[in-house]
Amino acid sequence: MLSKPPRRTVLRGAAAAAVVVGFDPAGRAWAVEGDGGPFDEVPPLDGTLLTDDASRAAAADDYGHIVRRTPAAVLRPGSVDDIVAMVRYCRRHGIDVAPRGQGHTTFGQAQVKNGLVIETTPLAGIGPVRDGRVTVGAGVRWSTLAKATLEHGLTPPVFTDYLELSVGGTLSVGGIGGQTHAHGAQVDTVTELEVVTGAGEYVRCSPDRRRDLFDAVRAGLGQCAIVVGATLQLVTAPETVRHFLLPYDDLHTFLADQRRLVEERRFAYVEGQVSADDTGAFRTYVLEATAYGPPAGPSPDDELLLRGLRHDPDGATAETLDYYAFIDRLGPVVEQLKEAGLWDDAHPWLNLLLPGEEAERLAGGILAGLTPADVGPAGVVLLYPLQREELRTPLLKMPRDRVPYLLAVLRTCPPEDTATVDRLLAANRDAYETVRDRGGKQYPVGSVPFGRDDWHDHFGRAWPFLASARRRYDPDGILVPGQGIF
Repeated sequence: MLSKPPRRTVLRGAAAAAVVVGFDPAGRAWAVEGDGGPFDEVPPLDGTLLTDDASRAAAADDYGHIVRRTPAAVLRPGSVDDIVAMVRYCRRHGIDVAPRGQGHTTFGQAQVKNGLVIETTPLAGIGPVRDGRVTVGAGVRWSTLAKATLEHGLTPPVFTDYLELSVGGTLSVGGIGGQTHAHGAQVDTVTELEVVTGAGEYVRCSPDRRRDLFDAVRAGLGQCAIVVGATLQLVTAPETVRHFLLPYDDLHTFLADQRRLVEERRFAYVEGQVSADDTGAFRTYVLEATAYGPPAGPSPDDELLLRGLRHDPDGATAETLDYYAFIDRLGPVVEQLKEAGLWDDAHPWLNLLLPGEEAERLAGGILAGLTPADVGPAGVVLLYPLQREELRTPLLKMPRDRVPYLLAVLRTCPPEDTATVDRLLAANRDAYETVRDRGGKQYPVGSVPFGRDDWHDHFGRAWPFLASARRRYDPDGILVPGQGIF
């Protein structure tokens, strides 16, 4: 997914001050001596191995701004061959490895102390669109991919709310959004993966080739291989969408109407938000739904789409939006947060998957305990249903319920306020245990303190499969230790 540039390997930082003792026929350094730490004898590379303090410090942090683990080096690959070479090198030397896309993890999942962080951003190739599919590098952002496929009148069927995430990053956890009830998660739209295993093998895998690896990588949290490329299904894109915001003042009715909409598949997109009322109580509900217009769907009929719903009609809004403007509607909001300095807050997120039959009780209990200070000035609370029959990836664990709900408390607070961070992490753990005891799961993009026994319980019947795949494809256990699974 990344061609080799005609240039010599660059070694920067501590290793750059060392002595080069050999070159390959292309003039690339193959070994150094001196202050290179565990990377004082690197293999030939097309890209750059960074050991300077600034690069290492950047890779020691993430979007959560809670956990810090400083790597010994950062690889900026010039080719997939670089990733193969460095994973093999790290395996020989017992060095841990973690891939990093946009660094949007919240609890140190893609960090690695004294190891190697591999940036996937350079893996930015987008192949031709053929037969309703496209092959892309793992570092491609969903926003870039959407713009490219829309030129062909096509679109990925599922997006997370924020488009500036990498393809490889979301495929490692699942990729859930408002279209998931109709198309599954992003991992359910993959037809082939290109990966580098923990043994340093470059492998193509799919439902028909190395199926065990294919299933172990999708939503496998990086435990068996590094995603370097993916082939994705595409669907016909609408030119415009009809976007509704429907207010509710009753949790029971809000959840029931959401469930009705996803079961009937009346809308292409269904989500929901919960916000605080004037008293600070989280009991203001807004159902967000979108119908696609031509050529992806019929011309939206407001009366037909809203028939039978029990929202407050006086507060409802409806507008017609350009399709890309809709899927990227958080883009301007993020820019405002960055300008206000709030993007750099800590993000001790809570992301839970609730059994549908228990959703009202579990969500009601968690929401009743929330205060505006628990969510933060830039925080958001999401609550919306999925359809389990569309979620076909073995390691994307869901409650055993036909219509589970995602509850996401996307908290923010100042990163220097460690007392509040600790309090919110403890609250996350308490909420998780309550949900777990009723058959729920966590969606593992948040900040819930988790141990090995928790992971064993989380994966349940899939645990032996994951453990076996780990032994086969990462036999020395060097990949993504920040997840804390093995």
